Amino acid sequence: MNIDLNVDCGESYGIWNFADDEEILSHVTSANVACGGHAGDADVMRKTIKLARQNNVSVGAHPGYPDLQGFGRRILPMKPDEIYSFVLAQIGALYAVAKGEGVALRHVKAHGALYLYAATHCEIADAIAKAVAAFSKELIFVGLAGTELTAAGEHYGLHVAHEVSADRTYEANRTLRSREFADAVIYDNTQALRQVLNVLKHGFVMTSDGTKLPTKANTISLHSDTQGAAARAAYLKRGLSAAGISLAAL
Repeated sequence: MNIDLNVDCGESYGIWNFADDEEILSHVTSANVACGGHAGDADVMRKTIKLARQNNVSVGAHPGYPDLQGFGRRILPMKPDEIYSFVLAQIGALYAVAKGEGVALRHVKAHGALYLYAATHCEIADAIAKAVAAFSKELIFVGLAGTELTAAGEHYGLHVAHEVSADRTYEANRTLRSREFADAVIYDNTQALRQVLNVLKHGFVMTSDGTKLPTKANTISLHSDTQGAAARAAYLKRGLSAAGISLAAL
């Protein structure tokens, strides 16, 4: 069995550095690179793409709400047409930088509040998927497994990857638990590996209320800005290998 391990990265901006992308990119297979909406700038994009290339890591765009102050974790009152435009522009920005470095853009995964809001709001999911399809139907569309996001990607004829998070807990409606709750983020590496293996080996993710939620995944996600992310990525890589599961990009 193969699985993609992706990480949200390139989320520094100007003089602010938020994660050890150099270390974490040595343990994953796909990089979701911020492209100027919630984080990232042209220089950070270029540096992150270079790191991905050095580590043979697949590169994808990670568009979010245009919200540098809130790191894209606030829902902005934007109309679907506006979201379409901003997503399209962010994909284009990363594509231009990647092309300059001789790196192909392989996938798109929305960020933060935009990703989570779209998972339960079909009109927002539709705007994101429509933007990806307008740019290129060759791009893989990554969405929270079994939600409006993946449904929208399939509607537009995109190659869809169902994603499960290794470092976030779940609610019964398939969304990630709000960061307002103390148990929303998984810091314990053994718990993170257990969650991933439950999905890959047994076809379920355990929710915050103890429900076994049937689910499938083509890709597993990590957040580079979470404490201990690089060590967690290395731990997952070793644990998956021990379970007979190989890492391979989408």
